[in-house]
Amino acid sequence: MKPPAPQEERTFFVTTNCHQRQPVFRAAERARLMLGVLQDNRRKGRFLLHQFVIMPDHIHLLLTPAPEVSLEKAVQFIKGGFSFRVKKELGFHDEVWQQSFTEHRVKDAADYAHHREYIRMNPVRAKVVGAPEEYAYSSAANGAELDERPPWLKPQAKGAGTRG
Repeated sequence: MKPPAPQEERTFFVTTNCHQRQPVFRAAERARLMLGVLQDNRRKGRFLLHQFVIMPDHIHLLLTPAPEVSLEKAVQFIKGGFSFRVKKELGFHDEVWQQSFTEHRVKDAADYAHHREYIRMNPVRAKVVGAPEEYAYSSAANGAELDERPPWLKPQAKGAGTRG
């Protein structure tokens, strides 16, 4: 059996839903604020951000928490930071988030590529846009600041039977 990865070698696919699946991010100013919250936390070094999409009623993230930050704390920075700022800056007083989130620990480069593509194509599958680059609230749009694939998720050699 393979030993567990060190604490700093952990990348996750995270999904969190808005309270009662309300379309909180249908309002452009709230979606833009969420973009800012993601980038602010990334710049503060709380996590590496590899891919994201802000859908009207949920978000998907591909992220690697900083070594000293638990996944739960990274998600708290995002959800709590957004909740605080949307109330303060935009006067939004409804409940924003469901209490929990789902996560999947990324196993290898193929798993990473699969989840990266899933996030990229989410607005197309939901018929929000015709192409991923057309959706302004995702990392597929031009100008998104992202981090490279973590080095421990190296693609396997050609012929090894995985996508990379």
